[in-house]
Order: sequence, then structure tokens, then C-alpha cells
Amino acid sequence: MFAITGITGQVGGSVARTLLAAGKSVRAVVRDQKKGEAWAQQGCEIALADMNDAGALRKAFTGAEGVLIVPPPIFDPTPGFPEFRAILAALQSALTQARPERIVSLSTVGAQAAHENLLSQHTLHEKVLSELSLPITFLRPAWFMENAAWDLAPARDAGVIQSFLQPLERRIPMVATADIGRVAARLLQERWAGRRIVELEGPSAISPNDIAATFGRLLGRSVSAQIVPRDKWEALFRAQGMRNPLPRMRMLDGFNEGWLSFEHQPLQGEIELDTVLRGLIERGG
Repeated sequence: MFAITGITGQVGGSVARTLLAAGKSVRAVVRDQKKGEAWAQQGCEIALADMNDAGALRKAFTGAEGVLIVPPPIFDPTPGFPEFRAILAALQSALTQARPERIVSLSTVGAQAAHENLLSQHTLHEKVLSELSLPITFLRPAWFMENAAWDLAPARDAGVIQSFLQPLERRIPMVATADIGRVAARLLQERWAGRRIVELEGPSAISPNDIAATFGRLLGRSVSAQIVPRDKWEALFRAQGMRNPLPRMRMLDGFNEGWLSFEHQPLQGEIELDTVLRGLIERGG
């Protein structure tokens, strides 16, 4: 049996569907019963657990052949990341007591970076869970292609997408969440000893100009990318309700300056940008 956290999200859901299609038993770890109903209908066992509740997580992980950890994203963290540290403490306690056979934990490209930024939460994530005396794989995917969901409405309605990634012609590794789910499901079924890191990118690197051009072709209209100037970021993020925008700004700096990058040679996914954007358009974003 495989216990899956984050199952209501894109990656966790993709892993669960892949395992179910292979005839594997899946335990869906959700915060409330309603969130699990759709998965129960697909044959999943349901375990109720908040990611801060070590006791509930221990019960959810006990007896599992493999556990997928998808830490909940915290986009506006308090300085020092106390919210994320609390989640990591609960996970460490639960996994230590439950002792599943193996763990795959979703991390990120650039988790090894020395400069503090939003993704430094995953630097902590890897450090804390590496202390477990259990086989663990940290899966570090590239920038999600699905982040372009935010660009669909302005591309469709105004023919312009605003880009924090810059310069506009610079390509960075990106990957589809379906590729992440497929690889994570495969890793969960493997056997290994100790700690390992697996990095993952898509078939080719992608620039903001590539995203705009692909939207344009699929929408049948002219679409261009436009830079959001660096000196406008803080005011913009605060206007959107962020209290501590610096980590997010430094994350974007890391991609733009190249210090948020892969540490090792990544695996290559199969799904192209065209497929992902076409799906976003069909679902309306």
C-alpha cells in the first residue's frame, strides 16, 4: 500500500492515478473527509491527517510500503520559515514512528542553493528528512509548466502575458506535473538504500517568449510577453496581500541569475509545453 499526501493537488493526484492504474493499493492522506470522497470512489483508502499533526500522520503512514510526501506550499512565509519548520517536525516525528519501507519526497530544483529564497524551505526539507534512518528519495523537479495557468486569461483577453522571468528570450528548464507524477510513482516502486536525489526536467528548456508564442498559436491570436521590472515587484506583491515578499523576489532572482539550477544531470520528461498549455486552455485555466 502506498500513502500519498498532497493527493488533491496536481502532483499527488498524478502519482495516485498512476499507481491505481497499475493495480496498486493507495491510501489518500487528506485534511478532511470531503476532500477524500472522489478518491474513495476510485478505490482509495482514506486517512485524515493535517500536515502539522504528527499523530494523525503516523497513523496514515503506518503499514505503508511507500510514502509520497508533498509538502504544502507556503508562498508568503514568515522570516525564518517557522510554518514550514513545524510541518517538517511533524513529518519527521510521524515517519520515524511509522517507519514505512521507503519515502519519495517532492523537493525542487535549486534546493542546494546557498542564497536564501522561497525555495530555501526545501533546503530545510531535505536537511530535516535526511536525518531519518529510512530509504528516502528527494525528487527535484524544474519550474512547473502549469505555472502558465496564471497567464491564460491575459493571453486570451489582452494578448499580453506579464513575466517575472527575464530576459524574455532566456530559456530555463521546465517540466509538466504529469511527468513529475509518473516519475514519482516509478520511484516509489523501486528499492534502494539510504538517501538519493533525482532531478527532473522537461524535453526542452522554455522561455517566456516560448510560452507567449505557444499560447498565441493555440489561441489563434497574437500574444507577446512583457517584462515586469524588478523595481516594481515588491510594491506589486504587497498590493496582492503578501507580507514578506523578499523570499519570492529572491527566488525569481535565482532563476533569472542562474543560481537556482540543477545540481546533477536531470532525468528528462516526455510532455511538451504545447500539450500542457492546450490542456490549460481546454479546462479554462
